[in-house]
Amino acid sequence: MSVPPFALRQTAICMFMRLCPKRRRLRVSRLICCFFVNSHPNISHYLKIMKRRDFLELCAAMAVAPFVPGKVLAAFDESKRPRSVAPLNIKNITVKLNCEKAFSALHISDTHLAMVDNRDNERKMKLAAARSRIFPNAEHYLDESVEYAKKNDMMLIHTGDLIDFTTERNLDCASSHIMGDNVIASAGNHEYSQYVGEAKEDEAYKQQSYAAVQEVFPNNLVFYSKVVNGVNFVAIDDIYYNVTEHQHELVEQEMKKGLPVVLLCHVPLYTPKHAEYAMKRNDNGAAYVTGAPLSITSTYKNDPSLPESQQWRNRGVQQRADKPTLEFVKWLKKQKQLKAILCGHCHYFYEERFSPTAMQYIVGANYDGAAYNVRFEGWTL
Repeated sequence: MSVPPFALRQTAICMFMRLCPKRRRLRVSRLICCFFVNSHPNISHYLKIMKRRDFLELCAAMAVAPFVPGKVLAAFDESKRPRSVAPLNIKNITVKLNCEKAFSALHISDTHLAMVDNRDNERKMKLAAARSRIFPNAEHYLDESVEYAKKNDMMLIHTGDLIDFTTERNLDCASSHIMGDNVIASAGNHEYSQYVGEAKEDEAYKQQSYAAVQEVFPNNLVFYSKVVNGVNFVAIDDIYYNVTEHQHELVEQEMKKGLPVVLLCHVPLYTPKHAEYAMKRNDNGAAYVTGAPLSITSTYKNDPSLPESQQWRNRGVQQRADKPTLEFVKWLKKQKQLKAILCGHCHYFYEERFSPTAMQYIVGANYDGAAYNVRFEGWTL
C-alpha cells in the first residue's frame, strides 16, 4: 500500500522534530512547515505500512527541508488554516470635496502580521505560534491589497496595526509591502507592542521600539501630511486614545492651508452612535475610541481587585481622554476644511457623521480581507 504524500510530509515533521535539538526545533519547523506540512489524524498508521520507497522519500524530504529557501511563516499550522480564502471584501465609498482631479485610494487597517524567524527569541516564537492562529491569512490579504492598489493605480492608505508585535520578520515584511511614494501610513498600538499586553503601553513604552518601527515605515508616524491632487492627507498618532497639544497645533497649521483635509488615524474619534454600538458589542463595555467624554469612559467595566500597579489594565483607565484630547475633538468638529476621517482599530466596518462637513469611516480588519475603495471627487453642478 502506498502512503499518501500528505502523510509522508507530516511524518517528516514529526520525525525530524524528535531528532532535532530542542532549541532549534521551532526555528527549523518554520522552514519545513512552509513547504511540507499537511495534517492527517492517523500518522502512526502510515508509519506501520510505509514502503522502502516511501521511507527514502521521507528521508529526502527531511534532508532538504531545513535548506529550502523562501519566506518563513510563523508557527504555520495547516489544520488551523482555512482550506479556501475568500477574496478581498472591498466596500466602495465616495468623498466629495474640491480636488484637482478625481482619484481613488485603497484604505486598509489592522493586518496584524505575526511572523518570526531565527533572529527572534523563543518567547516571540511562542507568541507568534499563538497569534498567527488568530490571523492565519494576514500576509495573504496584505499581498492582495497591495497588488489590488497597484493594479488599479490607487494610493494605498494603512491606518495602523500592520504588525501584531515587533519582530525582525514582521518589520522586514512591513518594509517590503508599504514602502513607496504612493503609500501613507499611520501607526497602530500594536506597531510598538513587544509581547502583546505584557506591560503598560504609553509613550515611554513606545520609545523602546520606536526607532526600529519608524525605520520601516514610509512616513513619520507621529504626524505626517501629504497633498495629493489638491487634497491634504493628515496622519496623526492617537494609538493610546489621546492627542497631544503639539499634534493639535500641527493639525491647525494644516487647516490654515485652505485645502480639503482627510484625517488618518488608527483609533476612531468619538461619535455617539458608534460609541453606543461598540459598548454593547464589547463585554467590558468599552468603546475603544479617542476623545470619549468622561461621562462615557467612567461607565466602562473595571476590575477593582487589580493591584494599584495593574490598574492600567482597566479600559476605563487606558481610554480616559485627557483635557488636550477633549479640546482637540471639540475643535476639530468645527473645522470646515475637514472632509473625512479614515481609521481602523475596531476590526469592523462602521460609518457615522463626525461633523457637519465630515464622515468618519472605520474599515474592517485587513487580516479578514476588509478594505475601503475610497473615491475622491469634486462636486458636480
